Amino acid sequence: MTPLIVFVFSRQCCRVFSVINSQIHTSSGLATKDHYKVLVLGGGSGGITMAARMKRKVGAQNVGIVEPSEVHYYQPIWTLVGAGAKSVASSGRSTASVIPSGVTWVKSKVAEFDPKNNTVHTDSGKKISYDYLIVALGLELHYEKIKGLPEGFEHPKIGSNYSVKTVEKTWNALKNFKEGNALFTFPNTPVKCGGAPQKIMYLSDAFLRKTGKRSKANIIYNTPLPKLFGVKKYADALWEIVKKRDLNINLRHNLIEVRADKQEAVFENLDKPGETEVYKYEMIHVTPPMGPPAVLKGSSLDDAAGWLDVNKNTLQHKTYANVFGIGDCTNLPTAKTAAAVAAQSAVLDRTVSRILKKQTPDKIYDGYTSCPLVTSYNTVILAEFDYDGQPLETFPVDQSKESRIMYHMKADFMPLLYWHGLLKGLWGGPGPYRTIMHLGMK
Repeated sequence: MTPLIVFVFSRQCCRVFSVINSQIHTSSGLATKDHYKVLVLGGGSGGITMAARMKRKVGAQNVGIVEPSEVHYYQPIWTLVGAGAKSVASSGRSTASVIPSGVTWVKSKVAEFDPKNNTVHTDSGKKISYDYLIVALGLELHYEKIKGLPEGFEHPKIGSNYSVKTVEKTWNALKNFKEGNALFTFPNTPVKCGGAPQKIMYLSDAFLRKTGKRSKANIIYNTPLPKLFGVKKYADALWEIVKKRDLNINLRHNLIEVRADKQEAVFENLDKPGETEVYKYEMIHVTPPMGPPAVLKGSSLDDAAGWLDVNKNTLQHKTYANVFGIGDCTNLPTAKTAAAVAAQSAVLDRTVSRILKKQTPDKIYDGYTSCPLVTSYNTVILAEFDYDGQPLETFPVDQSKESRIMYHMKADFMPLLYWHGLLKGLWGGPGPYRTIMHLGMK
């Protein structure tokens, strides 16, 4: 065997062993244990990374994680899946393989919170108590809030990069495009990865140019927002791209209906209540309305809008001192991204450590988040910013410029960092590296 074959074979064996080992450990306490020192709710990026971090704090046997899904997805790559640049298979791994070994996997949904008694009820009827609770339940997609969906996805020429069930439909619609309007939408709700709805627009433009169909396409991006992007520095750069590539942006336009059988989409004009406009389309990419997990809404843990009510500096719950939150389910006033989860995980790790020692939290989350704005099949504008919408850039270059290097970071390096860094509890965002890159001046 050549050294390369030996390496690959060994790596595959290690991965198989890791999965088997994980399954053994994560199922061992499933039927018997009903109390954990730290209970994590949710097996997405926030839940897995915090389970890994808490394992090192209190021991694997004292950590439980509640998650019903069999498969864990790296969702940021779906932008490229929808554009035909990556496969959907590359985005998923078994949940058993990403849960830290020794941590108990409770394969259920959360049904009810009882924070006064430090307990959680699952949909399987199990009652689990805890000393400390970390809520990482993500958010929910609401295609049904758009008339004609989700049943409209049964028709061709319509897709959405926000669901594993519909992301490949985006690519099918794009590669089969012939002539007419290519529509891209943004919902009138909070969203995860707020740049994704326009990333697929830029990629579609690039694909249609590459295949000689661009002259037959009218590309339209309709958003209810009053601006193209929330941070002016990057918005200005995106407007330049929009003008250069002849893309049509309609602000304050909200999708309310899809008539997939007729290839029509209906938008309301938010500046003119009661006024609607019907667009014919040859393809449409729908970004669905989103909201907090239903189980959180109306519980004693949520704010008025239904999101987990946490202190924006420490991620500790505002009412219950032994409850914490991370990621999309929280009411943190920053963009909901995997990059935000990474930065939050480092702060939350410190917060919980201090609380375990009966000390006051002392590390502050500055709202850091990042959005790699994919503008073609080989360029990215890497937007990084804080709570105040001020750029918080890692590299000592102008990141509002399109970059090939940043594209390869997005497409090739970040997935590796996710699977082998973030989910292992080893990556807490680029903060320390930013200081080094800027010689301690930023």
